[in-house]
Amino acid sequence: MLDKIESPALGAEVLQRIAEDLDRIVGADDNVTVQIRNGFDNGFVTAELTIRRTMEDAEDKDQVLEEITWRAGYDYDSAVPGMVIYRSRTGIGLEDKLLDARREDWESNYPLIPICRGVTYFRVEVPKGDGAVDRWSDPMPPPGVRVMLSFAKPYETVRGTMDVLDEEKVTRTIAVDRLRTIRFGGAADANAPMTGGSGVRMNEEEETSDTRESENGQVDVRSVLPTRRR
Repeated sequence: MLDKIESPALGAEVLQRIAEDLDRIVGADDNVTVQIRNGFDNGFVTAELTIRRTMEDAEDKDQVLEEITWRAGYDYDSAVPGMVIYRSRTGIGLEDKLLDARREDWESNYPLIPICRGVTYFRVEVPKGDGAVDRWSDPMPPPGVRVMLSFAKPYETVRGTMDVLDEEKVTRTIAVDRLRTIRFGGAADANAPMTGGSGVRMNEEEETSDTRESENGQVDVRSVLPTRRR
Protein backbone atom coordinates (compact mmCIF):
# COMPACT_ATOMS: atom_id res chain seq x y z
CA MET A 1 0.00 0.00 0.00
CA LEU A 2 2.84 2.38 0.81
CA ASP A 3 4.46 1.64 -2.56
CA LYS A 4 1.22 2.44 -4.39
CA ILE A 5 0.92 5.75 -2.51
CA GLU A 6 4.53 6.91 -2.63
CA SER A 7 5.46 5.91 -6.19
CA PRO A 8 3.05 8.30 -7.99
CA ALA A 9 4.02 11.10 -5.59
CA LEU A 10 7.72 10.62 -6.29
CA GLY A 11 7.08 10.41 -10.01
CA ALA A 12 5.05 13.64 -9.90
CA GLU A 13 7.92 15.42 -8.12
CA VAL A 14 10.41 14.36 -10.80
CA LEU A 15 8.06 15.44 -13.60
CA GLN A 16 7.54 18.79 -11.86
CA ARG A 17 11.30 19.40 -11.78
CA ILE A 18 11.60 18.58 -15.48
CA ALA A 19 8.72 20.96 -16.25
CA GLU A 20 10.42 23.74 -14.27
CA ASP A 21 13.65 23.31 -16.24
CA LEU A 22 11.76 23.51 -19.54
CA ASP A 23 9.75 26.56 -18.48
CA ARG A 24 12.77 28.44 -17.14
CA ILE A 25 15.21 27.83 -19.99
CA VAL A 26 12.99 27.65 -23.07
CA GLY A 27 11.10 30.78 -22.02
CA ALA A 28 14.32 32.76 -21.52
CA ASP A 29 15.12 33.58 -25.18
CA ASP A 30 15.08 32.20 -28.71
CA ASN A 31 18.56 30.62 -28.66
CA VAL A 32 17.34 27.38 -27.11
CA THR A 33 17.40 23.84 -28.49
CA VAL A 34 15.73 20.72 -27.12
CA GLN A 35 17.06 17.28 -27.98
CA ILE A 36 15.23 14.03 -27.21
CA ARG A 37 16.44 10.45 -27.62
CA ASN A 38 14.87 7.15 -26.54
CA GLY A 39 16.35 3.70 -26.35
CA PHE A 40 16.97 0.68 -24.11
CA ASP A 41 19.41 0.00 -21.31
CA ASN A 42 19.60 -3.65 -20.23
CA GLY A 43 16.11 -4.10 -21.65
CA PHE A 44 14.56 -1.14 -19.80
CA VAL A 45 12.99 1.77 -21.72
CA THR A 46 15.18 4.82 -21.16
CA ALA A 47 15.41 8.35 -22.54
CA GLU A 48 17.61 11.42 -22.61
CA LEU A 49 16.34 15.02 -22.63
CA THR A 50 18.82 17.86 -23.22
CA ILE A 51 17.89 21.54 -22.95
CA ARG A 52 20.60 23.92 -24.20
CA ARG A 53 20.70 27.73 -24.20
CA THR A 54 23.44 29.44 -26.20
CA MET A 55 24.64 32.91 -27.14
CA GLU A 56 27.00 34.34 -29.75
CA ASP A 57 30.24 35.88 -28.53
CA ALA A 58 32.22 38.72 -30.10
CA GLU A 59 33.58 36.31 -32.72
CA ASP A 60 30.08 35.09 -33.66
CA LYS A 61 30.73 31.69 -32.08
CA ASP A 62 28.08 29.90 -30.04
CA GLN A 63 28.80 29.71 -26.34
CA VAL A 64 26.74 27.49 -24.04
CA LEU A 65 25.10 29.58 -21.34
CA GLU A 66 23.31 26.67 -19.73
CA GLU A 67 22.73 23.02 -20.54
CA ILE A 68 20.56 20.62 -18.53
CA THR A 69 20.33 16.92 -19.27
CA TRP A 70 17.89 14.39 -17.85
CA ARG A 71 18.65 10.71 -18.46
CA ALA A 72 18.08 7.29 -16.96
CA GLY A 73 20.71 4.58 -16.67
CA TYR A 74 20.76 1.01 -15.42
CA ASP A 75 21.42 0.71 -11.68
CA TYR A 76 24.25 -1.82 -11.34
CA ASP A 77 24.53 -1.27 -7.58
CA SER A 78 20.96 -2.32 -6.78
CA ALA A 79 19.90 -5.85 -5.92
CA VAL A 80 16.59 -5.22 -7.71
CA PRO A 81 16.81 -4.60 -11.47
CA GLY A 82 15.95 -1.01 -12.32
CA MET A 83 17.34 2.37 -13.31
CA VAL A 84 18.49 5.63 -11.80
CA ILE A 85 17.35 9.01 -13.15
CA TYR A 86 20.17 11.55 -13.32
CA ARG A 87 20.19 15.29 -13.86
CA SER A 88 23.23 17.28 -14.97
CA ARG A 89 23.69 21.00 -15.33
CA THR A 90 26.63 22.79 -16.97
CA GLY A 91 27.17 26.33 -18.20
CA ILE A 92 28.37 29.77 -17.25
CA GLY A 93 27.80 30.65 -13.61
CA LEU A 94 26.45 28.68 -10.68
CA GLU A 95 22.92 27.33 -10.58
CA ASP A 96 22.67 27.75 -6.79
CA LYS A 97 25.27 30.21 -5.53
CA LEU A 98 24.81 29.14 -1.90
CA LEU A 99 25.09 25.36 -2.38
CA ASP A 100 27.33 25.16 -5.45
CA ALA A 101 29.96 27.39 -3.84
CA ARG A 102 30.39 24.79 -1.07
CA ARG A 103 30.99 21.87 -3.39
CA GLU A 104 34.42 20.27 -3.32
CA ASP A 105 36.67 20.46 -6.37
CA TRP A 106 36.36 16.71 -7.06
CA GLU A 107 32.57 17.03 -7.22
CA SER A 108 32.81 19.16 -10.36
CA ASN A 109 34.10 16.07 -12.20
CA TYR A 110 30.76 14.32 -11.59
CA PRO A 111 28.09 16.53 -13.17
CA LEU A 112 25.44 13.76 -13.14
CA ILE A 113 23.41 14.02 -9.95
CA PRO A 114 21.19 10.99 -9.07
CA ILE A 115 17.61 12.11 -8.52
CA CYS A 116 15.81 8.83 -7.75
CA ARG A 117 16.32 5.08 -7.95
CA GLY A 118 14.11 2.09 -8.67
CA VAL A 119 12.82 3.47 -11.98
CA THR A 120 11.54 0.76 -14.34
CA TYR A 121 10.30 2.96 -17.20
CA PHE A 122 11.43 6.38 -18.46
CA ARG A 123 10.35 7.79 -21.81
CA VAL A 124 10.32 11.29 -23.30
CA GLU A 125 8.42 12.01 -26.52
CA VAL A 126 6.85 14.80 -28.56
CA PRO A 127 3.07 14.49 -29.09
CA LYS A 128 2.13 14.60 -32.77
CA GLY A 129 -1.45 14.03 -33.83
CA ASP A 130 -2.70 10.73 -32.44
CA GLY A 131 0.86 9.44 -32.02
CA ALA A 132 4.22 10.69 -30.82
CA VAL A 133 7.80 11.23 -31.99
CA ASP A 134 10.50 9.52 -29.91
CA ARG A 135 13.42 11.56 -31.28
CA TRP A 136 13.81 15.33 -31.67
CA SER A 137 16.86 17.14 -33.07
CA ASP A 138 15.20 20.07 -34.85
CA PRO A 139 16.76 23.52 -34.21
CA MET A 140 13.35 24.79 -33.08
CA PRO A 141 11.99 23.49 -29.75
CA PRO A 142 8.99 21.16 -29.98
CA PRO A 143 5.51 22.54 -29.15
CA GLY A 144 5.25 20.15 -26.21
CA VAL A 145 6.95 17.29 -24.41
CA ARG A 146 5.37 14.22 -22.83
CA VAL A 147 7.34 12.50 -20.06
CA MET A 148 6.40 9.07 -18.67
CA LEU A 149 8.03 7.16 -15.84
CA SER A 150 7.17 4.33 -13.49
CA PHE A 151 8.47 2.51 -10.43
CA ALA A 152 6.14 -0.46 -10.86
CA LYS A 153 7.28 -4.05 -11.33
CA PRO A 154 8.03 -4.60 -15.03
CA TYR A 155 7.19 -7.55 -17.23
CA GLU A 156 9.14 -9.00 -20.13
CA THR A 157 7.74 -8.48 -23.62
CA VAL A 158 7.92 -10.91 -26.54
CA ARG A 159 10.90 -8.94 -27.86
CA GLY A 160 12.83 -9.53 -24.66
CA THR A 161 12.55 -5.95 -23.40
CA MET A 162 10.95 -4.74 -20.18
CA ASP A 163 7.70 -2.77 -20.03
CA VAL A 164 5.17 -1.55 -17.46
CA LEU A 165 1.37 -1.50 -17.60
CA ASP A 166 0.01 1.82 -18.86
CA GLU A 167 -2.06 2.39 -15.73
CA GLU A 168 1.12 2.18 -13.64
CA LYS A 169 2.92 4.91 -15.60
CA VAL A 170 2.99 8.50 -14.32
CA THR A 171 2.56 10.81 -17.31
CA ARG A 172 2.77 14.56 -17.78
CA THR A 173 2.49 16.61 -20.97
CA ILE A 174 4.44 19.88 -20.75
CA ALA A 175 3.84 22.87 -23.05
CA VAL A 176 7.31 24.04 -24.03
CA ASP A 177 6.38 27.68 -24.78
CA ARG A 178 3.15 28.66 -23.08
CA LEU A 179 3.51 32.36 -24.06
CA ARG A 180 3.88 31.83 -27.81
CA THR A 181 1.79 34.04 -30.08
CA ILE A 182 -1.11 32.28 -31.77
CA ARG A 183 -1.37 33.23 -35.45
CA PHE A 184 -4.84 33.73 -36.91
CA GLY A 185 -5.52 33.56 -40.65
CA GLY A 186 -6.39 36.94 -42.24
CA ALA A 187 -9.22 37.73 -44.65
CA ALA A 188 -7.02 36.83 -47.64
CA ASP A 189 -6.36 33.40 -46.18
CA ALA A 190 -9.77 32.58 -44.78
CA ASN A 191 -9.72 28.96 -45.93
CA ALA A 192 -6.32 28.14 -44.38
CA PRO A 193 -6.31 26.00 -41.23
CA MET A 194 -5.83 27.87 -37.98
CA THR A 195 -2.57 27.08 -36.23
CA GLY A 196 -0.84 27.93 -33.01
CA GLY A 197 2.52 29.68 -32.90
CA SER A 198 4.26 26.33 -33.35
CA GLY A 199 2.38 25.46 -36.54
CA VAL A 200 0.09 22.89 -34.91
CA ARG A 201 -3.28 22.75 -36.69
CA MET A 202 -6.33 23.37 -34.56
CA ASN A 203 -9.27 21.03 -35.10
CA GLU A 204 -12.77 22.21 -35.84
CA GLU A 205 -13.81 22.24 -32.19
CA GLU A 206 -10.91 24.60 -31.38
CA GLU A 207 -11.77 27.07 -34.15
CA THR A 208 -13.80 29.39 -31.92
CA SER A 209 -12.78 32.77 -33.35
CA ASP A 210 -13.62 34.69 -36.50
CA THR A 211 -10.61 36.77 -37.58
CA ARG A 212 -10.94 39.75 -39.88
CA GLU A 213 -8.38 42.32 -40.95
CA SER A 214 -9.42 45.97 -40.85
CA GLU A 215 -8.32 48.72 -43.24
CA ASN A 216 -5.50 49.90 -40.94
CA GLY A 217 -3.98 46.39 -40.85
CA GLN A 218 -5.11 45.50 -37.33
CA VAL A 219 -6.59 42.10 -36.73
CA ASP A 220 -10.09 41.94 -35.30
CA VAL A 221 -10.86 38.72 -33.48
CA ARG A 222 -14.58 38.17 -32.89
CA SER A 223 -15.98 35.32 -30.87
CA VAL A 224 -18.37 32.93 -32.56
CA LEU A 225 -19.95 29.64 -31.59
CA PRO A 226 -17.71 26.56 -31.99
CA THR A 227 -18.13 24.60 -35.19
CA ARG A 228 -19.91 21.29 -34.72
CA ARG A 229 -18.69 18.12 -36.32
CA ARG A 230 -21.02 16.38 -38.77
